[in-house]
Formats: sequence, structure tokens, C-alpha cells
Amino acid sequence: MRFVKKLLAVVAGLIVAVVAGGYLYLVIAPPDLLRVGAGYSAKITCSSTFVSGRDPSEVLAVDVQAPGNPILKAYTMMTDMSAGLVRSGFLRFVAATSAVDHAGLGCTLAPDGDTARAAAVTATPAPGPSASTAAWPQGEGVDLSGHDALAAVVGDDTLAGPGYRAIVVIKGGQVVAERYADGFGPATPILGWSMTKTVTAALVGTVVRAGDLRLDQADLMPQWAGDDRAKITVADLLGMSSGLQYNENYGDVSDVTRMLYLEPDMANFSADMPLTDAPGVAYNYSSGSPVILARIWQDAVGGGDVAANWPRTALFGPLGMDSAVMEMDEAGTFVGGSYMYATARDWARFGQFLLQDGIWNGQRLLPWGYVTMMQTPVATNANYGQGLTWLTGPGPDDFTEADSAYGVPADAYWLRGHDGQYVIVIPSADMVVVRMGLTPSSLNYRPQPLVAAVLTAQ
Repeated sequence: MRFVKKLLAVVAGLIVAVVAGGYLYLVIAPPDLLRVGAGYSAKITCSSTFVSGRDPSEVLAVDVQAPGNPILKAYTMMTDMSAGLVRSGFLRFVAATSAVDHAGLGCTLAPDGDTARAAAVTATPAPGPSASTAAWPQGEGVDLSGHDALAAVVGDDTLAGPGYRAIVVIKGGQVVAERYADGFGPATPILGWSMTKTVTAALVGTVVRAGDLRLDQADLMPQWAGDDRAKITVADLLGMSSGLQYNENYGDVSDVTRMLYLEPDMANFSADMPLTDAPGVAYNYSSGSPVILARIWQDAVGGGDVAANWPRTALFGPLGMDSAVMEMDEAGTFVGGSYMYATARDWARFGQFLLQDGIWNGQRLLPWGYVTMMQTPVATNANYGQGLTWLTGPGPDDFTEADSAYGVPADAYWLRGHDGQYVIVIPSADMVVVRMGLTPSSLNYRPQPLVAAVLTAQ
């Protein structure tokens, strides 16, 4: 009996030693997949806490763990509100990664641990949603009376879809219907994910209008000198036709997840990719392209503080998008493909700006013909516009589906983002529809029935 007890003690000790050794190995050399999970959970929790003003424990449970990979439930989060820091680690210490909040630019991930560098670049803080009671869009005053049919449409849970967080309908330049989920409201900034790409295209347009950049400009990045990548133009990047290799698969450690959560310098990581096709010949959806574009336009306006403040001085400020925050990577490049937060009403302001052909309060902010160019199909994909816009709604075939099957007008064009973010601009109806949420693609939600019902009820 004594021998058995000793044997069991030895076996238990060996198990403890193996587990401890395995854990120590993971701490020293964590696999990239665990690092991606840490970076993702730290970044989303940081931005949702310090930009959106939400409770970090709720964000971790609802936004990060509930809809994601089950492995995300094993991450532990530490939030230091006074330091503006969020740190996430698998089983607490494995692959531990931090994201830091800094003035005017939301949160920046520090995948290499250099939080001081991540917080080094600052900009004038977003003033936050306007307290003005003037009628939208000059202020936040909204009168929804007389639009009962539209109220019934946006109040329909089936049309709103699972996980919706905000719906705003603009008709004739005024808010005519809106709805918010519990915990969200007109003053809550919400992540637009890939809708940020279209904002990047508009920022490029402001720099083109300023005379500091051309659409046909080539020789754009230093590492492209001397090879065929030097032929890539601004227009190629805007049309997802650069020819650069890029894997946009989110199911594993791919180019896009590596860029967003493992690379401190996202623009150079993306620009270092080899060519798989000649520039302008083949379509390849890439979140790296708008990050490269961000680096290009930032350099074109002089970099530094001028570039850091450019989105607010050239676009957000004039439009009254006072909640809008575009975030940077550790190297100081705006993550122009993924990371912009704004209230649903401010996303609607941007949609209205496009509807008005890049003119706001009588002032032209984008070059003449630029918005038309943005919604003109690229030669390599009839469903995608030349300015980082979609010309059709989401569907199973290459992320697109014929809108006509739902009764959505042919002239509608879309900003589309991960997990159910949409801004739909419908020129023929003088209408903009915004739908924000946390709606994983696995739920197969389609926003087209919502848009069609709004059009019928207007």
C-alpha cells in the first residue's frame, strides 16, 4: 500500500513537471496563433473601453470570447484605466500582449512589447459627439415624428438582424429613423472594420485635391525601387489590383491576422509582399493595400503631426464627425483598412458626404469626379469600385450577391465591414442607411432586406 502511494506521488509529480514545463515553454516560445489571440483580445478590449466607453469585462465576454474561437475563452485580461493599458495573455502569461490608449488616436497594439513607441505619436483628441441641438447633420438634433412606417421597419428584429447595435436612416439629408441596442446609443463610437477602407480612399482624395498626390503616381514605396512593384500606382491600390501577394483568410495565422496582431509596422510588412500578378491585372482583396495607402498619403502631406491630424483637419472636422477616431499601428501608420471608430450618426455623415459628391456645406473636399470614380467598377472585378467601395451587398459568392434580387437599386453602393457593419449609399433615393452590429458571417445575415424595406416605407 505504501509502495502504491509512493508510486502515485511520483506519477503526480511527473505530471506536474510536464505541465509546468509545457507552460514554461509556451511562455518562452508562444506559437503565433496564441499571439494573434492575445493581440486581438487586447486591441479590441482597449479600443472598446477607451474609445467607446464600454466596460472591459463586458467587451471581453461579449465581443471577444462569445462569437470567436473557443480558445479565446482561455485569455486573461488586465486593464489599467489610469495608464490606458490593456494586457492580454493566454492562461495569463503565455503570449502576453499589450495595447495602449493615447491622446486623439485611440488604442495601438504593441506586438513587440514597445508600448512607449506605440503611444509616442499623438494628435488633437476627437471632441466627441456634439452637444449641439441643431438639426442633424449640423448638430445632433433629430425629429423622427411623421415616419411611423420607417420606425416599424427599423424596429423589426428580423430585418435588424442578430447582434445589431445601431441602425440610422437618412433621407433628404435628415435622420428619419434610428434604433439602438441596449448598451449603445447615438453617442457610442462603433468599430467600422473594413468600412475604414472607404474612409481611407476619401483621405487619399483630400491629399489629391491638395496637390500632394496623383492617382497615376508610381514609385510609391522605397522597397519597390528597382523591381516591377515600382509600377504599382495609387489607383491600383485603391482598386485592390496592386498585384501584391496577400492572404485575407481570417481562419488562421494568415497575412491579414499577422499584419494586424503580430507586426508593429503594418505598411512595410504589406509592402514587402512579392508580386503574384502584374499591377492592374488581377483583383485581390487585401487589408494591406489601404495600410500602404495610409503610409503613402501620410508621407505625401509631410508625416509627423501634420499627418496625424490630417483626418480631423481635412475630413472629420469639416463634416462634423466629432466622434471619429482612426487608429495607428506602432510605427505611426493609420490602420486604414480596419480601425476607425465613430458613432452610427457620424458613419451616416460620411455616407451623406459621398451622396453629396464630396461636397459639405458648399465646400468641395474631394476632387471633382472623385466620388464617381470611387463607385465605378474596377476592370478586374465588376462588384468592386475604384475607391475601396463595394457595388453589391454581401452574399455567399465572393462576398457579393445581386442586390436586384432584393429590390435594392442598381446605383446603390456599399461600405462593408467585418461582423455586419454597413453604410449603404443610394443616390436614386437620396438615402443613406447605416447598420452596425456584432453579427458573425456564420449567421448568414443579409442587410439587403432591411434596405429594401426602408426604401418601400420611406
